Amino acid sequence: MPAPEVRLENSDAVYEYYLRHRQNRLQAMGAYALLGRRFHPRVTYADGAKEQLKRLVVAGRRLVISVNHLSEQDPYTLAAAAWRSPLRPIIGRVRVLAKDELFLDAKQRKRVEMMGAIPVFRGKNHGVRAVATAGQQMMDVCATRMAHGDDLAIFPEGTCNYEDVTQVQPVGSGIGHIVFRARKLGVEPALVFVGLSYGPRGDQVKSASYYFGAPVTDIPTKPAEITRLVRAHMQDALTGAVARY
Repeated sequence: MPAPEVRLENSDAVYEYYLRHRQNRLQAMGAYALLGRRFHPRVTYADGAKEQLKRLVVAGRRLVISVNHLSEQDPYTLAAAAWRSPLRPIIGRVRVLAKDELFLDAKQRKRVEMMGAIPVFRGKNHGVRAVATAGQQMMDVCATRMAHGDDLAIFPEGTCNYEDVTQVQPVGSGIGHIVFRARKLGVEPALVFVGLSYGPRGDQVKSASYYFGAPVTDIPTKPAEITRLVRAHMQDALTGAVARY
């Protein structure tokens, strides 16, 4: 089907399209490799986390990757870190949640789609009530994509942190609901927590510090419990990234 305009009032067509959209995996691999050379992030791990992550990838376990959010550059530096980590084999089948504004310009939309982006209509932009239906559709699409073999990367804070770059902001409940819905579809994902630091001022995008915490496979059953677990582990990962900057 032709690509629809990414507008809130068009959400039915938007999410029907992104339920089926596929990246060009070769292009994605090439782009991630270029970003790896451009940004050259430093990637470190909690004890045993690198080996655990490798085993999960080899086993084909679905991953939900949570990262704190500091800058509009985060998707690109995260791609660079993925290229330099055990996540490299899954490049080209990772869906990334991205704000709807990134899909307005045709050239930028092509770029973010190549990186696996799925649009999110945020309450802060459109109003909480206005985005309720679209939010439900987005979570269903994410869960279904996971059931069909994709992994998922999320910035669960939902907005850039311009206050205290050492502390995780409040985490939205969406990640808990996505995991809950994926499990109802037969998926047993592993949660992967990645801390990101651009230095004390939060502006050193090149040579960023990325820190992978230990993956979690023993996941609570309720969305609220999942969300609380995510925030706690995200803070641990962020603390690790800051300490290793």
